[in-house]
Amino acid sequence: MAARVLRRLPRVKPFNRLQVILQHLKMSKQTDSTAEVLLEKRGGAGIITLNRPKALNALNFSMIQQIYPQIKTWEKDPETFLIIIKGTGGKAFCAGGDIKAITDAGKAGSRLAQDFFRAEYSLNNAIGTCKKPYVALIDGITMGGGVGLSVHGHFRVATEKTVFAMPETAIGLFPDVGGGYFLPRLSGKMGCFLALTGFRLKGRDVLKAGIATHFVDCEKLPALEKDLIALKSPSTENIADLLNSYHAKSKVDQEKEFVLDEHTEKINSIFSANSVEEIVKKLKQDGSPFAVKQLETLNKMSPTSLKITLRQLREGASMSLQDVLRMEYRLSQACLKGHDFYEGVRAASSLSTRLKICWQTVFPSYDSCDWSY
Repeated sequence: MAARVLRRLPRVKPFNRLQVILQHLKMSKQTDSTAEVLLEKRGGAGIITLNRPKALNALNFSMIQQIYPQIKTWEKDPETFLIIIKGTGGKAFCAGGDIKAITDAGKAGSRLAQDFFRAEYSLNNAIGTCKKPYVALIDGITMGGGVGLSVHGHFRVATEKTVFAMPETAIGLFPDVGGGYFLPRLSGKMGCFLALTGFRLKGRDVLKAGIATHFVDCEKLPALEKDLIALKSPSTENIADLLNSYHAKSKVDQEKEFVLDEHTEKINSIFSANSVEEIVKKLKQDGSPFAVKQLETLNKMSPTSLKITLRQLREGASMSLQDVLRMEYRLSQACLKGHDFYEGVRAASSLSTRLKICWQTVFPSYDSCDWSY
């Protein structure tokens, strides 16, 4: 059997033929529907499917270890013209990293706490430097680690179900995965506002904030994916044209005003302050309902995280993505040695448990989500 397979392959060096066979076997294995991440080649597209729907496709170490080398392989493959990444389950693209595993590892002094962040940031950099067009279909919850899997690529396609946030200051961390690079490059002080408050953007607002590059109706995503796969040797421009055509046809919330539009001037003024203390002072002086609400939010955050985040964004504004990720790795390890991160995760986990109990009291049959992340 093996001999017949080898005879069918093109005449290439024996080592290269072996690589082709092993790659084929690997791809066959990764399309197993029970795998945490599915990696497959369809047409000229390499497709990454995050497949942990009960955990809202939270990114764990094993998934990172599979995705990174596959992106590098497709990047070098002359028959792969674009990479598509998406999530399963209909609720989330990726709700973040596997915080529970990181917390447990940090408490135990395990190397996983180091290895996870190093591997995740290496993956973020691989996406940001990928030579092949990279299309992220960010349908549903897209937070933390999910942002890192999408925002550094060429194209980010949001839908009416997209929910974007970088909520790390609430758990004693900071908006990592390259947050120090892309957030300060958003218009005005929008990135600083989103980073410090963890404010959630929904649907078309993710596009209007400059995070998504396109907006497509959720029900049209299967057709879009099919058309992307059908493209013959496409250039980045060809892919952009196809995305633009879908974007132009989308009517959902088309006339809706940006949720932060009326507050943009206030955000730019207040969050341009040079310190967290000055931001708090300006919010108090403003006294508007919006300012009061943001002040209440900041008071719930880790003070240390707020200060780290403000400095992170200031430094990252003039740094390359790779340098930002190096800085963020050092920051992540410093946070793991402190107290706020573990207390923040504990408090968030306690709240999640209470929310689950309340939700199941109202809807006894509701148990479709793993609340441990």
